[in-house]
Amino acid sequence: MEQNQDLSEDRLANAWAELQSLSNDSAPLRPNANRLAFADPEFLLRRETRGIRFQLEMLKPEIDQQALGVENTIVVFGSARFPAPEQASAALKLAEESGDEEALALARRHVRNAHYYDQARLFARIVATYSNPRPASEQLFICTGGGPGIMEAANRGAQEMGALNVGLNIVLPHEQSGNPYISPSLNFKFHYFALRKMHFMMRAKALVAFPGGFGTLDELFEIITLVQTKKAKPVPIILFGSEYWKRLFNFEVLIEEGAIKREDLALFQYVDDPQLAWDAIKDFYKL
Repeated sequence: MEQNQDLSEDRLANAWAELQSLSNDSAPLRPNANRLAFADPEFLLRRETRGIRFQLEMLKPEIDQQALGVENTIVVFGSARFPAPEQASAALKLAEESGDEEALALARRHVRNAHYYDQARLFARIVATYSNPRPASEQLFICTGGGPGIMEAANRGAQEMGALNVGLNIVLPHEQSGNPYISPSLNFKFHYFALRKMHFMMRAKALVAFPGGFGTLDELFEIITLVQTKKAKPVPIILFGSEYWKRLFNFEVLIEEGAIKREDLALFQYVDDPQLAWDAIKDFYKL
C-alpha cells in the first residue's frame, strides 16, 4: 500500500519554496503560468475554481476528524456576545465607576445573560464525563462554531474534562479566531457558510441551541427544516432557555396560518437545566 507522502519531500517542498520567499519578502503574488496549480493561490482563488475550494473545505475537516475518531458530535449553538460571568462582572464594575449610563445598561445585560455561559459550560462537562471512559465508537464530542460566548463556554467545559472538542470557525469581515478551548487539532476555519453547516450536520447526534442572534437562528432553523423534510435523520433538537425562546417565537401563528402542522412542534423541546438537556439526549438514544 502506498504510504502518505511527507510534505518535506522535494517534490512538494520545491512547489512551496517560491511562495515562502514571496511571503518573507512581503512581495505581491502575481499570476504565473509556470507555478504548479495546487501551489498557486492566485489560481485557486479564481471564480472558476470555486468548486475545488468547496471540495477542499469538505475534505480537510473530514479527514482530520476521521483520523482522531470523531464520528459523533453534539452541536452547541448560541450567542457569541454572552460573556463569561467573570468577564461580565469585571465589565459591570468598570461601567459603574465610569458613570456612563449606556455602558452601565450594556454591562447589566451582560451580567444577566452570563448565566447561559455557565450552563453551556456545565452541559459540555456532563457530556464529556459520560463520553470520556467509553470506546471511540461510542464517544460524543462537543462541536461548536468556534467563536466566543456560548461557543467558547461549551468548548471550555469539554476541555476542562480532558475531552477532545471541535470548533468550526468562519472567516468574517470583522476579525474572528477560534476560542482558546478548542482542541488545536480540531480547530477548523471555513470560508463558506454552506460547507461549515454541512460539517455541523454530518456527525451531529443532537443540537442544543442556547439563546443567540441571527447566526444561531439560521443554523437552528436549517436543522429543523432538514429533519422536518426528512432530508436528515431525526435528532434531539433542544432549545435551552425556554423564557428566551418562547418570548422570541410564537409558533402558534404558524399553526393558525397553516404554515406548519402542530406535530411539527414535536421536532424540538425546551429545557432550562444542563442535566435535563443531557437526559433528553440519553432518553432519545436509550444510552
